[in-house]
Amino acid sequence: MNQKVVVAGVGMVPFTKPGASEPYHVMGERAVRQALADARVEYAMIQQAYVGYVYGDSTCGQRALYPVGMSGIPIVNVNNNCSTGSTALFLARQAVESGAVECVLALGFEQMAAGAIKAQFEDRPTPFEEFDRATAELVGRPEIPLAIRYFGGAGKAHMDKYGTKLETFASIRAKASRHAANNPLALLRKEISVDDVMNAPVLWEGVMTRLMACPPTCGAAAAVICSEAFAKKHGLDTRVSIVAQAMATDLPSTFESHDMMRVVGFDMARDAAQKVYQQAGIGPQDVNVVELHDCFAQNELITYEALGLCPPGGAEKFVLDGDNTYGGKVVTNPSGGLLSKGHPLGATGLAQCYELTHQLRGTADKRQVQGARVALQHNLGLGGACVVTLYQAA
Repeated sequence: MNQKVVVAGVGMVPFTKPGASEPYHVMGERAVRQALADARVEYAMIQQAYVGYVYGDSTCGQRALYPVGMSGIPIVNVNNNCSTGSTALFLARQAVESGAVECVLALGFEQMAAGAIKAQFEDRPTPFEEFDRATAELVGRPEIPLAIRYFGGAGKAHMDKYGTKLETFASIRAKASRHAANNPLALLRKEISVDDVMNAPVLWEGVMTRLMACPPTCGAAAAVICSEAFAKKHGLDTRVSIVAQAMATDLPSTFESHDMMRVVGFDMARDAAQKVYQQAGIGPQDVNVVELHDCFAQNELITYEALGLCPPGGAEKFVLDGDNTYGGKVVTNPSGGLLSKGHPLGATGLAQCYELTHQLRGTADKRQVQGARVALQHNLGLGGACVVTLYQAA
């Protein structure tokens, strides 16, 4: 059975700095109640729940959902690094599309600590051993935090290969701030200029400034996913559907290519995107709006090429021509993206779903992409997993 899958309702709480948020279970409950209200369904109608978070003990999903209802349904806790939220969405969509269930909840939340991400279990091998080894070989610079070496190294590889300028990455960050200024749920809403980004404290000379990196963030987002038949039976909103979705993990080329762009998931993203375009029978030229994983400005630029929004080596021109914003070819991260909206790891994929659902409904207020009919979501986690999702308006 291949049921048509509808995003019936979405919810999201404002993203905040670590230490300023409510506890994870409170944020999660609030996002779920919003999604249920938006979908106009009772919790008793939910048949399964997939709950994503990275930093937390086992069964945090139950802790967040039990105040909403204790109906005995399966609750599956999901951890797939930064693609955790979209992995929960992937599982929810798959359950509905297969016909196993008719109405499912996907929830993601994160209560993060301030500062750079670090290993939580230091008494056992890290899943990033191969990534660290490749990065040490290709980048060196052990004095720089690993995440910056990963994505800064990927940006430097693009600069070395195509002559991309540091100012181009700064332009991406400035664009993110202009978009986030219209998003009341974003963490950082102040507009900044290219000069502001270039003059920010240096994280890696000639490669990255602090404003090119997303901030640690707390937040939650949720979505009610159901079959079209279920939605019509209960009079729910059927305006937005998931028409294609793919998850990819690392390929041999991640390490064998000796290319930092591939170490940080370029080939995973390209693989998932190609599968999604093939499933949907459309191409990147048909996409109106994109929410992609801009954990660093460098990753946003690289991902333009991975998703086929521009040809290999064409990302700098894509940015300088304004094709990544309003009035251009495809509006990218109208929410402000991870760079300005924030990146609570488990919530990010579902926050992207929240944004794109409102864009396709035409309810995104000042962020609205006029005439948006086709939306693409890209959510990446190193280690690794990448989920690409294509939405369409009815």
